[in-house]
Amino acid sequence: MALQDLTPQLRTRLSRMEREVGWFILLAAGLLVFGFGYYVYNTAERKGWFKIKAPYYTYTEGASGLKEGDPVKLMGLDVGQITSIDPMPAYQFEHNMYVEFAIKEPYYGYIWTKGSKAKVATADLLGKRVLEISKGTGGHPTYIFRPVRLVNINEIQSLPEWEQWRLGQDIYDASGTNLILQAWKPLSNNLAPLKQTGLREIRVVDGRGPEQKHIAAVWNDQEGWYETFFKSNKYYLPSDESPAVGDRLETMLNQVQAALPDILGLTNQLANVLSNSASLTSNLNAVALSARPAVSNLAKATANLDQPGALGEWLLPTNINQRLDAALGNANSTLTAANTNLVALAESLQSSLNNLANLTSNLNEQVEGNTNLLGAISKTIVDADNFVQGLKHHWLLRSAFKSKPTNSPAPEPLKPLLSPKAKDTQ
Repeated sequence: MALQDLTPQLRTRLSRMEREVGWFILLAAGLLVFGFGYYVYNTAERKGWFKIKAPYYTYTEGASGLKEGDPVKLMGLDVGQITSIDPMPAYQFEHNMYVEFAIKEPYYGYIWTKGSKAKVATADLLGKRVLEISKGTGGHPTYIFRPVRLVNINEIQSLPEWEQWRLGQDIYDASGTNLILQAWKPLSNNLAPLKQTGLREIRVVDGRGPEQKHIAAVWNDQEGWYETFFKSNKYYLPSDESPAVGDRLETMLNQVQAALPDILGLTNQLANVLSNSASLTSNLNAVALSARPAVSNLAKATANLDQPGALGEWLLPTNINQRLDAALGNANSTLTAANTNLVALAESLQSSLNNLANLTSNLNEQVEGNTNLLGAISKTIVDADNFVQGLKHHWLLRSAFKSKPTNSPAPEPLKPLLSPKAKDTQ
């Protein structure tokens, strides 16, 4: 039925229904677009599509266990992913594989020029490996978000707000070995030392205002300064690679295979030792059976040792016991007599010492009672000395006190007299 055949009321209702269906389709399409956009946004947030990513690269011996898209870990967290794995050119003999990866914000702030390495470690027993970055311990940040400029030292103060600018490189002395100023030091406090270095141009970092929303400069380890980032001068992290599980298993199997002959030889030696031990125990059993009568006889002999006529009396007869008793009695009496004599001797010695003490005490009392006694004795000794000296000078007894002459040394021979001319010749 054509639309012209419908009544005006039906045509009005049909057009109204068409408009409602159209609005429903538009609303459904809008909801579909909104849901798809929300899904894409959540996926981008989860995977860090809107975050800044700092590129790095390293070298490995092989690509086994690694593939593009694998996560990169830092302190156990997924902080990035591997973006490229390519073999090095055939004429390049120092490295094998080139591995490039990206670290998302804010985790690239943990990577510094000292202490940070790209470690390729084993993840499981099936040969899977993982790339893990170690946290930096010092040095400088690998990437910065402030522009770098090369300026003349004499034009530093002409920079806009130059007090907020910072050094963009390490400053060394003339020998190039001693570090004077590190990068990121403020220029306002180090302008005088910079002018004394003799450098004409240095790299400086603009420290004014907030940081940029993209990477502005990267650190150059060879030159020791920050340079402008151009997507191609990525920062290199040294690698610390462990062998793959397959290589380790192959090495272990080779060692086991090399050790198998020794193990088989050891088992043969153990078998020989066990057979010898079995024969030894059988021989010990036979020896024990043959020694049983001797042991029983020894038990019987020892059981009769405490009876009369036993082995003890054979070794020590009764007359020897009597003599030993008599000898011990005589020794006891001798010791008793000696003890008695020693006591008497000690008593007589004590009485002698008492008498000597009384004698010395009497002599002391006589000396104290007669004070002129010591003077008389001294005068007697002096007079005797004078008498002997007088005898030495008497003409009759002088020869008796003469001392015997000693041999005097021979006189030195006289030297002959020489003329002054002869002395000069000598």
